[in-house]
Amino acid sequence: MPSRGQVGEPAENTLEDLDAAAIAYAHRCAGATRAEIDAAREELVRYCLPFAGRLARRYRGRGEYLEDLEQVARLGLVKAVDRYDPERGSFTAYAVITISGELKRHFRDRTWGVHVPRRVQDLSLEVGHASMLLTSTLARTPTVGELAVRLGVTEAAVLEAVESAAGYSPASLNAPVAEDGAMEFGDLLGDVDGDLESVTDKLTVTDLLLRMPARERRMLALRFYGNRTQAEIADELGISQMHVSRLLSRALTWLREAMLSDNPPYWEGETRGGRPGMHVSVDRDGDALVVRVRGEVDRDTADRLRIGLRHAISGDGVSAVTVDLTAVPLVDAAGVAVLVDAVQAAATARVEFGVTGAQPYVARILAVSGLAGVLRRS
Repeated sequence: MPSRGQVGEPAENTLEDLDAAAIAYAHRCAGATRAEIDAAREELVRYCLPFAGRLARRYRGRGEYLEDLEQVARLGLVKAVDRYDPERGSFTAYAVITISGELKRHFRDRTWGVHVPRRVQDLSLEVGHASMLLTSTLARTPTVGELAVRLGVTEAAVLEAVESAAGYSPASLNAPVAEDGAMEFGDLLGDVDGDLESVTDKLTVTDLLLRMPARERRMLALRFYGNRTQAEIADELGISQMHVSRLLSRALTWLREAMLSDNPPYWEGETRGGRPGMHVSVDRDGDALVVRVRGEVDRDTADRLRIGLRHAISGDGVSAVTVDLTAVPLVDAAGVAVLVDAVQAAATARVEFGVTGAQPYVARILAVSGLAGVLRRS
């Protein structure tokens, strides 16, 4: 052990008393010149070098040269000596934390071939260490659950750490597959993608689906992506199973014809321009008007219906206006707002107003929106 007044090199095969050496260093620096402080600092660092070397050897076998790890540990030792404050506790404990931190930072920032979040890098090292300990204890490879319990983390975190470990030392695409070096790993990657041939068909189907009413699109999604039965679809949409069967058959028949034709066949409710639309016609019977609507009533078509209903309600000699929604598969929030506006306008003009022919799905939307009073049976 060094005396209080001097820091010397430890005898071979003995452990250093770093706390005593640090206290002696602090006493020597009190009132000393800059040159004396530098000399004392160098002696303390040299005295602690074996301790730094032992910490570095704890991390060997992880893919880094021991000489590099010792250099990193010595750098941490120098930082610990320069930053240590005797009034804040044990120098040994502070040096362990500082040197270990430098070593972990070296592995985290300098050795990973692929960028991985720091928390995952640290956990990956802990998983590797815990795996070695459990393998020695259990005489077998530990399970993910056992590693999670050992480290106090979730199994998902352990799996993420194990997968990220592959990014520590990624294999080169130029590495030879066999000893003769005739083929590299990169030669095994890449092949003709059979799905490329279906890209055009998928894009065509997507465009055709957008031409369909929302209800038919929803039914196709529930049937072929949600694996729902026709009975389940009928319950969700509020229609009969037979109706679902007819609508699905009609939609699939139209899709097949459209896929085989350069000019897709006309879908009722679609404008001739090829985009979903709405058609409004007005029939007069004396002083009563019937406004027949065909197609979806959504935010793109709601304004046209609003204008049409306003004109019908404000017409000369009109005492009643009935909106026929038999050919309307969908009414969204914008469509509901149009009908609410029409009810208010009719009340102001003292015109009787009603809605007839609403399909069950549409009728349910209107009912929960406060329009149950204007619904009429067809």
